[in-house]
Amino acid sequence: MILIAAAGLATAACAKSPDSIAPSYISEVSYQGYTCGQLADESLRLNSALATASVQQEKARTNDTVGVLLIGLPVSSLSGDNIAPEIGRLKGEQEAVRKASMIKRCSAGPTPAPSGKSARTS
Repeated sequence: MILIAAAGLATAACAKSPDSIAPSYISEVSYQGYTCGQLADESLRLNSALATASVQQEKARTNDTVGVLLIGLPVSSLSGDNIAPEIGRLKGEQEAVRKASMIKRCSAGPTPAPSGKSARTS
């Protein structure tokens, strides 16, 4: 019973799944000076950056799981490989770009979905 409780506590410290990380608040005001084309380009850049960061976060999550099973420690979270704050920031920026695009009534080009999973055309 104690072993199960210890394993539960150790896995709670593991890196989160990229999908479970909430976006940080980023104001759309910083994108007010962007044109619709620039917003579309920024959206594509953020989608790419989030995809790359998500792969890194999944690796950290896997390494934490293996570390907990083998030595009882979430090694990635302890070594700084867990980049949940960066993923939250990227998701927040995606949301800010999406809001700025809506305010400017941009009609063409990709805008990120709120979850950060895929782009859609508006």
